[in-house]
Amino acid sequence: MTDIIAGRNPVREALLAGTKTINKILLSHRAHGSAVEDIIKIARERQIPLHHVPPERLDNMSSTPNQGVVAEVSPEVYLDLPELRERIKGQPHPLIVILDGIEDPHNVGAIIRSAVAFGANGIVIGKWRQAGLTETVARTSAGASAHVPIARVTNIAQCINDLKEYGFWVAGADPAGRPVGEEKFAFPLALVIGSEGHGLHRLVKERCDLLVSIPQTPVISSLNASCASAVILHEIFKHKNPSAENP
Repeated sequence: MTDIIAGRNPVREALLAGTKTINKILLSHRAHGSAVEDIIKIARERQIPLHHVPPERLDNMSSTPNQGVVAEVSPEVYLDLPELRERIKGQPHPLIVILDGIEDPHNVGAIIRSAVAFGANGIVIGKWRQAGLTETVARTSAGASAHVPIARVTNIAQCINDLKEYGFWVAGADPAGRPVGEEKFAFPLALVIGSEGHGLHRLVKERCDLLVSIPQTPVISSLNASCASAVILHEIFKHKNPSAENP
């Protein structure tokens, strides 16, 4: 059984990251441009088979726009939490982003993209009631999911307890929390993002060391999960990289 990654940038990023086992790459006869040339060059260097096929074949393989490029990869292998901890050990100011019950793959992909952009060292997702690393997630993340280790756990609340045993502080995104710009974050840190409809699950919220919110006008009730995560992660980024505020 194989999974696929569709789109020029997601395939190129997966090749560059080298964290996925890519079995072969299929290119439309019509595909051209610098991104396609990069994909061909890297694939040949790594001896990954390349096949030029009719565009209709790629359209049948992918449920999302493929831009004439599809990679067949081995099914995703998630880390467990101890493996993720080992992977990020020794990195300065470790930051993990935990997704608590986010079922929309577009939001999952967007959150992963923001997490990578703002220096997260790892992602944790739940096994139940949670979108996994699907083709849509890979595409929405614009290839970022290939650049960060991802663990999957059966119980987010227990995961938080385990992270505390590892010495992590745990912050949850919640409308009742302290304004994120006023918080002084300590590391290692885990940020928990809840679902749009219900936010953080009760047990998850109770286990957080602190809650942070985003001040906003009353025109709309709240930002969606991916937008909120980007705002909070940017604030954390400034604590993780103090020089970023005053380049």
